[in-house]
Amino acid sequence: MSTASAKPNTKAKKALCPALFFCAPASGQGKTTITAGIARYHRQQGRDVRVFKTGPDYLDPLILEQASGQPVTQLDLWMVGEEACKRILYEAACEADLILIEGVMGMFDGAPSGADMAQFFGIPIAIIIHAGSMAQTFAALVQGLVKFRPELKIAGVIANAVGSTRHEDLIRESMLKPSVADLPLLGCLRRNADIALPERHLGLVQPGEVIDMDARLDAVAVAIEQASLHTLPEPVEFMQGQTPTTPPPLLKGLDIAIARDEAFSFIYAANVKLLEDMGAKCLFFSPLHDEHLPFCDALWLPGGYPELHHKKLAENFSMQESIAKFHARGKKILAECGGMLYLMENLTDVSGQREALLGLLPGDGIMRERGGCQGMQYAPMPEGELRAHAHHRTCCEGTLEPIAHGRRLRHPAPGEPIYRENGITASYLHLYFASNPEATAALFS
Repeated sequence: MSTASAKPNTKAKKALCPALFFCAPASGQGKTTITAGIARYHRQQGRDVRVFKTGPDYLDPLILEQASGQPVTQLDLWMVGEEACKRILYEAACEADLILIEGVMGMFDGAPSGADMAQFFGIPIAIIIHAGSMAQTFAALVQGLVKFRPELKIAGVIANAVGSTRHEDLIRESMLKPSVADLPLLGCLRRNADIALPERHLGLVQPGEVIDMDARLDAVAVAIEQASLHTLPEPVEFMQGQTPTTPPPLLKGLDIAIARDEAFSFIYAANVKLLEDMGAKCLFFSPLHDEHLPFCDALWLPGGYPELHHKKLAENFSMQESIAKFHARGKKILAECGGMLYLMENLTDVSGQREALLGLLPGDGIMRERGGCQGMQYAPMPEGELRAHAHHRTCCEGTLEPIAHGRRLRHPAPGEPIYRENGITASYLHLYFASNPEATAALFS
């Protein structure tokens, strides 16, 4: 690993920037914690750190954004597109001192997988392995991951949740085996409850709900330095990609209200940017805390955690009345996942507590203790097809007949139902607006 940053020529078609891609054999290995800790460390050294998250994730980017002090964008070859991903990374490389990318799930899980992404962009991979319940097997797992796709660039391995000095010695000794001896052990991070990021269903707890999040991130940065994981990686060459076409001003003059608070936060920054690039003015409001909608022409209720706040949502009668009056005027409403549950008649949490909500759509949302749905899907709307994904643990009963179903990428079974009634478009699907700007504009205008 190098200790010097390489600043690129912003006028060139190529840009150089130190970069590292973090993968793991499975979820729960500590990818977000370590990526955030390295980002926070280099930010503290005065470096411009740009962090990206692979796949359709809303929660990890919030942590990574707080750690790095910069907006975090999703990268996905299918949802975002190859050329757009190239352009995003190139623009970051022209300005940043360091680029970090967190993978998704296991290293080879999904299509495209984290390994696919790293190979496509030529970014070396740091493999993170939770070593808490193993010793010599650590090296065997490393060997299997590396030899499964030998064409990948592997920067090295990070042992996470190491329990003691003796445990670290065993791991280091295992990495002396001839089959893995040429692969660097980048560092061993000790097990420490003080730096663990709190979790719940669907992922990590949002940073705004964790009072000591900055203190935790600072503690992770200290642990990163102690584990010798703070040196800059080697520079990577990023290609510019195609120049994007300017989206048409199809939303010029429209005010779009967007729910954003503890209950509704699953919002791609790229979605908001596209709405604004098409001429819309985006107005954020809180269904939990505000009394009424801002003056607006259309409404977007994104996903989130309404099942954790359904009692407070139910008690905000003035907001419910404001949205009901807005709907009665025939205005457009897009409701995704948690936003759809908010529009239904009732929502029951995991403990069985049931609350009456807006009732603008028939149906009851019910939180399940286990199970759920996740995965990429096409969303065939009457306005046109968009790319989307689903990630939820609730189910719905007594709903409308859907106008369509999502189309799964690699499975013939119908995807998520899509509902439409009196100006409302609702589904469990989270849409990626840039996959079809014209269809997106038609959903709001």
